[in-house]
Amino acid sequence: MLMGIILLASCKGTPEVPTQFETLDVKATIFPDYTDIVIPANIAPLNFMVKDTLCTAVVAQFQGKGDNVVAGSYGTEGKVVIDSIAWRKLLNDNRGCEIVANVYVQHGDSWVKYNSHKLTVAQEDIDPYLSYRLIEPGFELYRQLGLYQRNLTNFNVHTIYENNRTYDEKNNHCINCHNYQNYSSKNFLFHVRANHGGTMIIENGKAKKVQLKDSTIITSGVYPSWHPRLNMIAFSTNKTGQTFHLYHKEMIEVIDEASDLLLYDVDKNEIRHILRTRGQLETFPCWTPDGKQLYYCSADISNGVDLNQTDSVLTAYIITHYDSIRYNLMKLDFDEKTLQFSEPQTVIDCAAMGKSVTVPRVSPDGKYLLYTLGDYGQFHIWHKSSDLWIKNLETGDEYPLTESNSPDIDSFHSWSSNGRWFVFSSRRDDGNYSRPYIAYFDKEGHSRKAFMLPQEDPEHSILLLKSYNVPELTKDAVEISSTDLRNCIYNTDGEKAKYVKN
Repeated sequence: MLMGIILLASCKGTPEVPTQFETLDVKATIFPDYTDIVIPANIAPLNFMVKDTLCTAVVAQFQGKGDNVVAGSYGTEGKVVIDSIAWRKLLNDNRGCEIVANVYVQHGDSWVKYNSHKLTVAQEDIDPYLSYRLIEPGFELYRQLGLYQRNLTNFNVHTIYENNRTYDEKNNHCINCHNYQNYSSKNFLFHVRANHGGTMIIENGKAKKVQLKDSTIITSGVYPSWHPRLNMIAFSTNKTGQTFHLYHKEMIEVIDEASDLLLYDVDKNEIRHILRTRGQLETFPCWTPDGKQLYYCSADISNGVDLNQTDSVLTAYIITHYDSIRYNLMKLDFDEKTLQFSEPQTVIDCAAMGKSVTVPRVSPDGKYLLYTLGDYGQFHIWHKSSDLWIKNLETGDEYPLTESNSPDIDSFHSWSSNGRWFVFSSRRDDGNYSRPYIAYFDKEGHSRKAFMLPQEDPEHSILLLKSYNVPELTKDAVEISSTDLRNCIYNTDGEKAKYVKN
């Protein structure tokens, strides 16, 4: 009779919770790791696979208030793919509550049950759209790059823009640095480099290309931040280059050879300098939610080299001293009426800590500053020392987000518009590929264990040989078509912005 019950439970068809099993006093090892995490109620199903070499079938049961949800599969892959309708109802019924997940695995003719794990459903949703770039993790040519937008409530992906799929010397170009105004896709931008180069400005579904260049500007606009109220964008302008280590676990070093800050008036198509210095490297500008301050990162090289030397001498100094170049967190006050900035103010003296800061992002309520801290430099997506940190702007406290960080790279991040979630790129899984991770952030300024962006096929993130780059959350979907963007990129030269002296 016992064998009959076991065989009935293991018959192929709709997964059923086995009635006879042995209990194991360990939790199942699953990928992605969705154990004991806080999740938004509007997140897509957290499909996963069980890492168990004896697995011939798997069943997962999710228990909360209301109906239970059961999912599973037969075969050695051990994949659990959850019905989206049942999942959505389960999460909505359990806002603010815990869901208990039980994992059963069949070993031959018998079943085992692993220890339960929990999913806590937050009261607050996450912004439903995530934009990102897919790119090879290094040594790439200007091809097979794309900007995409994922609907986090399901598995739908919209292609914002892709460049050429095959090598084409006349048309090869890079696309990067997408940025949105106020967590909305109505106004956004990205850059096109090399052939067909320019900055793409999209307003209310219409695109135009502009050229942010002048003889006084180092290159053109690079890292952007769109003002929350004014139709103005702060940019850094950077002369960057890659250097390659012969013996180093991080292989590539991206060097900031020179950088300044720019302010671009979208309506007037005018650009001017915010800061233009030779002894300071200024990068990664970020407006506060009220638009009254501009944060940025700055490294002082004036004490290490004679600034009267040629640019090549300065570059050589930066390259040979790459691991001692450290960026401090700075800010400027901004007067919206006069469009004038204050003198620079040091917010965190990271160099005194033996650390270097990048990518400051202020929470939507203006209370917290999220940033990445590493041992040196400004391109922390290559630095294994990089971790996410918080500064409480009301109390001045500074601390790492230990609950969300990992021993490997945790870097480029963005907030959800309600301030309760943030997404960032991490190489914690294999040390090579960046993947988006999502974490809850509570009202007391602490995060929770981060979890990987869910996929319809839980193996997707392993099989995709691309890195996710610059994850950005928005409240709405991009409306302009990739065809319209391509026509603008390929068929217009772009209007040159007028340079205005301060």
